[in-house]
Amino acid sequence: MSLNLKESHEYEAELKNKLKKYSGHNYELIEVLHEAQELIGYLPKEAQKIIADHLNLAPGRVNSVVSFYNHFSEYSKGEFQVSLCKGTACYVKGSQDIIKKIEDKYGIKSGQTTEDGKVSLNVVRCLGACGLSPVMTVNGKAYGLLNPEKAVKIIENYLNGKIKEEGNA
Repeated sequence: MSLNLKESHEYEAELKNKLKKYSGHNYELIEVLHEAQELIGYLPKEAQKIIADHLNLAPGRVNSVVSFYNHFSEYSKGEFQVSLCKGTACYVKGSQDIIKKIEDKYGIKSGQTTEDGKVSLNVVRCLGACGLSPVMTVNGKAYGLLNPEKAVKIIENYLNGKIKEEGNA
């Protein structure tokens, strides 16, 4: 379970303590990043700098790995994590319009979370559901054959409690 400690240095001591078990070699970077993200909930620049210092790497090298892998995030994630496909099939069927509508409606770009911490947007290369294009997921649940209005309505249904997460009453 992540602590999701937002924009503070509260995690710093615990992160440094966790890093003690690593030898400080750069080949441990991916494992260290996974553990740090599990602790904090995301990988802010300050945490990346601590990791870089411990592994004797340039901070830019750590950031390039964080930004390359879709699993890692530099921003805290919202309660509802929206992933929108920008693969070829989805793109051809209008995913760009859906992305723009969501960005405009919620005031966020890909990789960002709304100020209230409710919605995160992540634009991905492929969700593997080309037959349903354009497609998005909300917390891993797929929704296809979308248009901008339908996509926003689905997100709004989550926000208004009309769609509940499995396991919640």
